[in-house]
Amino acid sequence: MKCHGVAASETISNRTAWLPSTSETQSPRSKKQDRSVFDEFVHGESAGGIVLFAFTALALAWANSPWSDSYFALWHSTISIGYGESALTMTIHHWINDGLMVVFFLLVGLEIKREFRVGELASRRLAALPIAAAIGGMVLPAALYFALNAGTEGSRGWAIPMATDIAFALGVIALLGARAPAGLKVFVAALAIVDDIGAILVIALFYTASISQTAVAAAIGTALVLFGCKKAGVRNPVPYAVLGVVLWLAFLSSGIHATVAGVLLALLIPATTRIDEDEFLLDARESLMEFQGASSPTARSVLSNTGQQEALRLLEVAVDKVQSPLLKMEHSLHGPVSFVILPLFVLANAGVQLNSAMFSTLSWRVVVGIMLGLIVGKVIGVTGASLAAVRVGWASLPATVRGRDIFGASWVTGIGFTMSLFIANLAFGEGPLLDSAKIAVIFASLIAGVAGWFFLHKSAASSPVGDSADANGPGAGLT
Repeated sequence: MKCHGVAASETISNRTAWLPSTSETQSPRSKKQDRSVFDEFVHGESAGGIVLFAFTALALAWANSPWSDSYFALWHSTISIGYGESALTMTIHHWINDGLMVVFFLLVGLEIKREFRVGELASRRLAALPIAAAIGGMVLPAALYFALNAGTEGSRGWAIPMATDIAFALGVIALLGARAPAGLKVFVAALAIVDDIGAILVIALFYTASISQTAVAAAIGTALVLFGCKKAGVRNPVPYAVLGVVLWLAFLSSGIHATVAGVLLALLIPATTRIDEDEFLLDARESLMEFQGASSPTARSVLSNTGQQEALRLLEVAVDKVQSPLLKMEHSLHGPVSFVILPLFVLANAGVQLNSAMFSTLSWRVVVGIMLGLIVGKVIGVTGASLAAVRVGWASLPATVRGRDIFGASWVTGIGFTMSLFIANLAFGEGPLLDSAKIAVIFASLIAGVAGWFFLHKSAASSPVGDSADANGPGAGLT
């Protein structure tokens, strides 16, 4: 038995030789891991953009087919949840826009929180460029639209051209493959997230009906309970999910748009881990050694080896402790949001009948205002604000990114789509103004996407990706 123990010890030592020591884990590999997480995010958003494009085409085809009546009738049919007088009844269109889209805004909120804690918005220097670009890309489009529509019914839609659709924007950049500088993808993603913050504030402040003080008080009370759960170290997702539903119901009755509940819930999700990297490596190493030490010639599989099962359980506990609830929730929501919720939203909102009767009732001020905002306003606003921030020394271009790349990216930010359609619904409800906004958003986003791909492709073809834009200083790439 003693000899067997020695042999087993030597075997364990040999088999675990590959395990990294604590000192080895302090290497630059973490940057590579961070990049892989970002690449996963980009690829997910890019694939989602392709799905959204397909569902947009489906919505337009269905709305203009011989079965168009069924398209519009579907979204106006009602669904009730609950019993008797307490049942919540809404049309399918409202269930999607005021219900499912709350989950989308929850994901947006989680991404915003992550970016400000550990992402591109975590430091002033990193955040300066996308923040400046996003502000320029929101203010100028809104100003152009309002200048054309001031004093008219369409003036309420001033926020429609402020938005950038991150899925479509990253999807266009992904078409360039390896020729697209990695720094450009990060810049556009961070810009779009800042843009989302602006859209959320606009929705909360300017597209709110009459306020119910009782419902607002209920929302505040629920938020305080959620905050208490966070401070108490509650990490189980169930309490947050249940309280999140209560928070949504309170906002739904408050007059403040219900999707704001998703963002507020995201800000109250814990972002810390129970153990740090060193503790996890120590626990994981011990669990793996126990797993290998429990090997037995009589146990033909892990299912029949209680020692190995216990080692795996301990490893699972360690993995759970080192993971942030915020990141776990963000990863779990990406698929449903990208491939279920947003496609349903697009299918329900992008359909508009393209016929002479519709064109005769269009508000051309709304159409031109949105198209000018998303195309001219975004390009000048994003490029101009980026140029100014670099010139005055507030920011510097990411490595391998030049001024012409920023110009190409500014076209891509003109793809408003999902968020623009969402704000259009809030601004106009139903009728000719909403149809005008839909037409403008779809065509402006198409033009912006094609032009963005053209300019980025031209820029990528003119210089190898490896060239460093900031090789000669912060503003080198802008000349």
